Amino acid sequence: MKGEAAKEKIYGTPKLRVPIPFSMFCPGCHYGIIVRLLCEVIEELGIEGRAIGLAGVGCSFGPFPMLIDVDFTACPHGRAPAMATAIKRIHPEAIVFTVQGDGDLGAIGLGCFMNTLLRGEKLTTIFLNNACYGTTGGQMAPTTPWGMRTTTTPKGRDPSTTGFPLHAAELTATMKGVAYSARCSVHTAANFQRAKKAVKMAFQKQMDGIGYGFVEFLSACPPNWGMTPVDCLKFLSERMIAEYPLGEFKNANAIELPGEWM
Repeated sequence: MKGEAAKEKIYGTPKLRVPIPFSMFCPGCHYGIIVRLLCEVIEELGIEGRAIGLAGVGCSFGPFPMLIDVDFTACPHGRAPAMATAIKRIHPEAIVFTVQGDGDLGAIGLGCFMNTLLRGEKLTTIFLNNACYGTTGGQMAPTTPWGMRTTTTPKGRDPSTTGFPLHAAELTATMKGVAYSARCSVHTAANFQRAKKAVKMAFQKQMDGIGYGFVEFLSACPPNWGMTPVDCLKFLSERMIAEYPLGEFKNANAIELPGEWM
């Protein structure tokens, strides 16, 4: 109105966020925030027309392909890295990324994941770590911290019988074909911004033809953790981050190739 200061919109729904009029996620789940982050990164990098996503089985299986307006495909359990490899080799100009949960990547799909790392494929992986099997009943996952109660470890995970948690970001960083590896969270505004920078960097490594980019997200799962969304934030900041430190574990500007075979 006349005499009032002009209003400028500085933040809104990303263009790539499909306007489905109902929630795809449980209250307090962080996957919806990660969907937004991916939309923002893809838009800001200007790769909408080149991006191809592959979703693993689990909570990422339906929502991510449905909510992000880029080419997407769902994959057999654990096989997203293999399918992504095929797509990237057929369409090297595409920016190919996988979105996978801890069971999909760290359990049934661990073989596909490790072989993709060993080959040094120029892909990007978004790894969702909510410390349990979110879709099928909250069972212990490869990433369940020791002592955490799940439906299959009601007294808490005991390393003497169920082994130790998978530290995927650290493992990924040791592979020679990997250009970038980081672990993030979105449980605070500051961490959202740090995570956004990490995802941009992971995509940039692929765009520049350097190598594999990997970003792990710690994410709350209130129904299976048996906590309120607010209590989940406390558990994530105190218990999950203690087990899984946030930060960059590798950031390489080139992949060193072996010399001539003697």
